Amino acid sequence: MKFTEVQTRIVRQLTNRYGAGEALSIARIVLEDAFVWYAHTSDRVFSGEETAKLEAICARLVAGEPVQYVLGEADFFGLKFMVNPAVLIPRQETEVLVDAVLQHLKTNALLRPSLLDIGVGSGCIGLTLKKKYPSLQLTGLEKSSDARAVAVENAQKILGEKNVGVSLVQGDILDTSTWQYLPDFDVVVSNPPYIPENEKHLVPQHVKDYEPSLALFVETSDPLLFYRVIADFCLKKLRPNGALFFECNEFNAVEAAEILSQKGFINVCLQKDLSGADRMLWAQKR
Repeated sequence: MKFTEVQTRIVRQLTNRYGAGEALSIARIVLEDAFVWYAHTSDRVFSGEETAKLEAICARLVAGEPVQYVLGEADFFGLKFMVNPAVLIPRQETEVLVDAVLQHLKTNALLRPSLLDIGVGSGCIGLTLKKKYPSLQLTGLEKSSDARAVAVENAQKILGEKNVGVSLVQGDILDTSTWQYLPDFDVVVSNPPYIPENEKHLVPQHVKDYEPSLALFVETSDPLLFYRVIADFCLKKLRPNGALFFECNEFNAVEAAEILSQKGFINVCLQKDLSGADRMLWAQKR
């Protein structure tokens, strides 16, 4: 089969679930990442073994499993991260957060800045920053042992021999008794759980079915729990003039910003994502 024929075959199977545009995008990802097959190499012959592999992939996609989990990897900030259902799929919106932290590091030009990534997941935030700013001393904190294992594997994959100055530890930021065992930091960054349980109906079905609830949802009664607790942690462990970065829920981003102001942080700033929603929150410690 020719490239266009295989692509059309995939799109036909996926259109009912994803729509034609998304189905075409998924088809391209599958052909390029799973088969290293591109439109400009369309004269290549698709083998019987590859056809069987394609059908197995399409069956999982038709069932609703995200393509990143099916292929075992996701693109983020020009890098490829290993992913599985233990970790969130890295999203384009989070690249805005990483870029903001990266610009802060470059502007301040600290010799060996120390950064804590809270809820490290796949490691897409912290490891991308380490890759782009090699002198960074990175600590990643993750509650889930399965998620931490993914981050450790990605550290080896993304950084290779430069995997120096990286510590990925298991722990829960809500357990305040463990804070004493962490050092002081110049930067703290987090993409915490921020979707209240009562907003679960707004979340796409494939996200609810496959991505880890632990990393997505927070109790409806206290939707800003992590912002308040992490702010308190930073009052103890963030160095003077240190910076705190959050990804946040557009529906309560203003309230999250108010928490930081009330706790004495300065230069509190909300930044919009590519769709115009308040998505990134930044502040400094006095």
